[in-house]
Amino acid sequence: MTVSLDPTAAAAAPILAPLEKAPLEIYVAPDKPSLVGLSRTELRDALVGIGVAPAQAKMRIQQLWHWIYVRGARDFEAMTNVSKDMRVELERHFTLARPEVVAEQVSTDGTRKWLLRLPGTSGTPHEVECVYIPETDRGTLCVSSQVGCTLTCSFCHTGTQRLVRNLTAGEIVGQVLVARDRLGEWPGGTPPSDGIVPTDGGRYISNIVMMGMGEPLYNFEAVRDALQIVADGEGIGISKRRITLSTSGVVPNIVRAGDEIGVMLAISLHAVRDEVRDVLVPLNKKYPIAELMEACRNYPGLNNARRITFEYVMLKGVNDSLADAKALVKLVKGIPAKINLIPFNPWPGTRYECSDWDQIEKFSEYVFAAGYSSPVRTPRGRDIFAACGQLKSATEKLSARERMALRAMAMTE
Repeated sequence: MTVSLDPTAAAAAPILAPLEKAPLEIYVAPDKPSLVGLSRTELRDALVGIGVAPAQAKMRIQQLWHWIYVRGARDFEAMTNVSKDMRVELERHFTLARPEVVAEQVSTDGTRKWLLRLPGTSGTPHEVECVYIPETDRGTLCVSSQVGCTLTCSFCHTGTQRLVRNLTAGEIVGQVLVARDRLGEWPGGTPPSDGIVPTDGGRYISNIVMMGMGEPLYNFEAVRDALQIVADGEGIGISKRRITLSTSGVVPNIVRAGDEIGVMLAISLHAVRDEVRDVLVPLNKKYPIAELMEACRNYPGLNNARRITFEYVMLKGVNDSLADAKALVKLVKGIPAKINLIPFNPWPGTRYECSDWDQIEKFSEYVFAAGYSSPVRTPRGRDIFAACGQLKSATEKLSARERMALRAMAMTE
């Protein structure tokens, strides 16, 4: 089957999905909030709020920061250099809670996917997915920013979900902490025996990509605050050059992301003509390609060492012709760029097919010959629906018995 996106056909049968979805809920903090994800200023305010003297708060902040982000402490009792009275007081007012692992799946290629449970506001818990992709020289963690997604990209499984709510900075940072828990990456930890981790002696999680569930630039403040914590050199300490934020093209926040976050930028482009991108990425109707590319050219700090990655999913008969390749090269001219070609990862009910492999190679060869790196992303975790564009909690469709079994497996590993 080849999908036609001819403009006349699209006009005859318009896509009725909205460009953006409104969140169904907002986050409500629990009575005992978690300290995970608070900035140093917020930690100071929290400590002063429970009676810690301002002069003493600075020392306490450094202690807490070290225990949470260097040692991976999950309770205050572990903080042996904090006085017992202070530990009791912290326990009375706060927690160190992070998302709960409901299920863990391990792909045949070593990719790990976690289904994480978060508190809901109407008695029903919320769930997101987080994916770890190991390679011999790096380990990449794919992190979610929303429960569901604001957008309605037609080729993306996540885009078929409702937008429940934005994640907090603590819930975003919490995904990194959970992954380090499960991978045994804290001091004294033991890596899992049934998976693949980097073998060069480096960190298990060396790279972060904001490419999970949700559109990060529609949850700007929380994503910004979380990534500042992840990059903090006195804590988790992942370099901003190893953190990539992917957006479908929320133009007003692209330059702002460069100024306030300063990480690497990836653009989910997927088409070179507005009439095609309007269908694949309906947000394009609000921020068309010309505006998107102008924002990319103005991205702060853009240079050959900080190239923009343009993500381009390969869809058979839709966007994979040689003419598309030529138009793509013309479109990114003058922008330090890398073109990341992504074989389409199928999901139940999709109307798209992945481009034939020889067509992907021809497309890549043309882009490469024009002077742009054009790697074809190796699909990872397809068998557990952990690949790019597949993150829709498959457990939503499982029976209660199957969900309980998956949860039991996660708890015993």
